[in-house]
Amino acid sequence: MNLLDAITAFVRVAELGSYTRAAEALDLSRTRISRQVMELEEHLGVRLLQRTTRRLHLTEAGEGYLARAQGILQSLEEAEAEVGSGTTEMRGRLRLNGPMSFGTRFLAPLVARFMVEHPALEVRLDLNDRRVDLLEEGYDLAIRIGSLPDSSLVARRLTRCRLLLCASPGYLAEHGTPHRLADLERHQCLRYRTGGSGGDWQFGGRSHAVRGPLESNNGDVLTHAAEAGLGIAQQPSFLVTESIASGRLVPVLTEQAPVTLDIHGLYPARRHLPAKVERFLARLAEAWGDPPCWEREMGL
Repeated sequence: MNLLDAITAFVRVAELGSYTRAAEALDLSRTRISRQVMELEEHLGVRLLQRTTRRLHLTEAGEGYLARAQGILQSLEEAEAEVGSGTTEMRGRLRLNGPMSFGTRFLAPLVARFMVEHPALEVRLDLNDRRVDLLEEGYDLAIRIGSLPDSSLVARRLTRCRLLLCASPGYLAEHGTPHRLADLERHQCLRYRTGGSGGDWQFGGRSHAVRGPLESNNGDVLTHAAEAGLGIAQQPSFLVTESIASGRLVPVLTEQAPVTLDIHGLYPARRHLPAKVERFLARLAEAWGDPPCWEREMGL
């Protein structure tokens, strides 16, 4: 039995309340996690978890051992951070999460470059637009765009993006160019919808109801629709840089102050941030810049 692996398995099962979720977080099979916990119990000579058909319960011995085990793992992580901060070689696993469209364009290339520089590092990169639970799902770092919910996570601002109104030259030739916010009422508006968001557009801290033939939870879908002449889209700058540069889309209402969204790196609170996370955050901030590279290219 590898004692450290067994302790890690027990802590994750206890924290998540499930062998299955612990297995997913550690990228192991449920059978392997269960065997590690049983081996740990045999090694200690006590029952740590009480298993029922519905849920898991910590025994009295398990509660006491969990607190000590969490401290052991935290100390090891802090030691790794201290040692790693003085070396150039990154090791271990880095678990990342980010939004789909932004992650494909501006996160994935930096991950690949970081891995080339640190070949001993293993990375798990998941891209999706839902709000993941970093602790429950085992992520070291998540990239978030826009407002952040109150939580125990630590947020580090990396850069920002602006929401731009744009449409195709063909659409504007047929329907006219809006000059005031009120003009949007007579235009076809392509709306982004996700979670509890209703698709309304924000200007100056106020919400404006808009109408149109298409709404989607993916920005690329709306960009393609705008290029096809279906309407006006309010898109983050990183999604429309190439479209505007090529002339496929034209910014409108440019006199209106655009909405600015901060881009953060979120990670669990720790006394010492692991060196691999610290260095990757620094790499992101350096590569994106502030103002960000995608807006500098557009002259914003």
